[in-house]
Amino acid sequence: MAILGCLVSFTSCNDYETYGEKKDKERAAIRNFIAEQGINVISEADFHAQGDMTDTAKNEYVYLNNDGVYMQIVHKGYGTPVQNNERVTLLMRFFEMCIMDSTQVYNDTDPYDPDYMVVQRTGTSYSAYFLSGSLMYSTYGTSSVAAGLLSPLPYINVGREDDETGHIAQVKLIVPHSKGHTTASSYVYPYYYEISYQRTY
Repeated sequence: MAILGCLVSFTSCNDYETYGEKKDKERAAIRNFIAEQGINVISEADFHAQGDMTDTAKNEYVYLNNDGVYMQIVHKGYGTPVQNNERVTLLMRFFEMCIMDSTQVYNDTDPYDPDYMVVQRTGTSYSAYFLSGSLMYSTYGTSSVAAGLLSPLPYINVGREDDETGHIAQVKLIVPHSKGHTTASSYVYPYYYEISYQRTY
């Protein structure tokens, strides 16, 4: 029994992962995803030099140093960005995939059931929450919007779809756990997103 107890204890210790080890796995998963998807990572300096745009033909993603988020702007959108001291409700349609285990959550196939999030901009800071009934709210049990999902807002326009002909804002993101939702934070998992944003009015 003593030997068995030692074996159980040894196995448990081996199964335990430190936070540092989990972060190493996350970084490796992101590197592998970038390689597998043929993503060309550019600097913020190059991104700004290109008019805060990414070249989708080259599959460019900009690495945002402050957030650790990788972002591709597919369509910048029309209308205007969220203004300073403005509080606005945005429609968000998204596809989400966990890079570690490929679990998916999405609402981008149903045009009548977007998520609604209320966004407040104060200076260069953005905060937001999901309204009840949103898929993100029901999936993760919180109204809080992951910081990584707000990272595109300084760089996109959020006009309504019927303002004029053209595309609403669309982005692709790789969001590390530190800027993700509660599940991402708990498990130290990175997530991939395809998201569109537009105003409700």
